[in-house]
Amino acid sequence: MSLDISPAARDALARWLDHERALNGAAANTIRAYGRDVQGFLAFLADYHGAPTGMAHLRAVGLRDLRAWMAHERNRGIAPRSLARALSSVKGFYRWLGRQEGFDPSPVLAARAPRFQRKLPRPLSEDAARAVLDDMGTGASTGWVAARDVAVATLLYGCGLRISEALSLTGADVPLGEVLRIRGKGGKERLVPVIAPARAAVQAYTAACPHQLTPEAPLFRGVRGGALNPRLIARAMEGARARLGLPATATPHALRHSFATHLLNAGGDLRALQDVLGHASLSTTQAYTAVDTARLMEVYEAAHPKA
Repeated sequence: MSLDISPAARDALARWLDHERALNGAAANTIRAYGRDVQGFLAFLADYHGAPTGMAHLRAVGLRDLRAWMAHERNRGIAPRSLARALSSVKGFYRWLGRQEGFDPSPVLAARAPRFQRKLPRPLSEDAARAVLDDMGTGASTGWVAARDVAVATLLYGCGLRISEALSLTGADVPLGEVLRIRGKGGKERLVPVIAPARAAVQAYTAACPHQLTPEAPLFRGVRGGALNPRLIARAMEGARARLGLPATATPHALRHSFATHLLNAGGDLRALQDVLGHASLSTTQAYTAVDTARLMEVYEAAHPKA
């Protein structure tokens, strides 16, 4: 950490990160991002005030300091989305610090994040999603690798799993039942319904896999028997994309987006979908309703005589 941050401030940041890790279950990547964001803010304060950032400085931070920091970050070329994330980290730190040190963090919490256009998910059409599942194993070197790639893709589209979640399954998870217990972001567990085609695809893979699938070992394996690298699934998807003439947005994660969008289009409940996807906030799940609206407007503008 910066030498312009006092030992007390460094200790406070470390304790907050420990709190987020232990009590809120934040993932390792999230903890690293929090640390970088808050450390950058503290380093800015030291330069801005011309003195090491200590606890007295932290208690005295006001809205003017926040605005100066955000202006500094924008001048450095930081994108609005990244700045909004950093501000969220700083607010989280101050919310905790205010409770620990007994001061009011409202001046920091009142700072408004920069506005930015949220990127909408880019799902495949239903026909394209089916075509991907049918084509996924075409370029595989052996039959069992083809079955593996199809099984992973079917879990992404059929159950809405993240690629990391699918590859975290172990031999203890097979044969798949009607419900799968998934540990997602932040170590949070959720129950995911498993449709029959997903169960069949995984069963076909396990029957063909030449490696011993012990309960404690990864379910999906590379050719040499180690844990499957997600990059190999991305490459298989690239091959399917090229063969089917799909856009570059047709990635493994797009299959999860497709799962959510197609389920909503078929009348799925938004709250239930939030639980299945493992979203902490309903606003994240609501992005899929915006996708449906955006497509409706495209059709309207293309077809309506007065558009």
